[in-house]
Amino acid sequence: MLDRERILAKLDALDGYLRELEQIVPTTFDGYRRIETKRACERLLQISIESTIDVCGRLVIGLRLGLPAEETDLFAKLQQAGVVSAEMAAILGRMKGLRNILVHEYGQVNDRVVYEVFRENLGDFVRFRQEVTKALARADPDPT
Repeated sequence: MLDRERILAKLDALDGYLRELEQIVPTTFDGYRRIETKRACERLLQISIESTIDVCGRLVIGLRLGLPAEETDLFAKLQQAGVVSAEMAAILGRMKGLRNILVHEYGQVNDRVVYEVFRENLGDFVRFRQEVTKALARADPDPT
């Protein structure tokens, strides 16, 4: 059974993280390179991605799509079930990879690449939310 409330709460938290990011991401790369700004942006990106992965996990469990061997399997299972598009499954895989770099390999973070993600890819989170919301409506069109 889908835990709609927890999924929606995670999506709401994600919206909050994205609003915070929009407020602090500078318009220039030089502005981004200030250590406090960079670290705040990286952390908000990290927890945004983690929220997204958490939603994926809750969907896989709630829809009874099977046990994933690893996080990447979550995205494939959701794609196969029609919850997310093939394009979104690929985007989620890239998000997970970036999260792993931010969390585990700080010495290898390419600041320019991360800054470009902020400038050009935050809309991926919005598209994810839209796809999940549509899937929730299809799975349980009248939750009352």
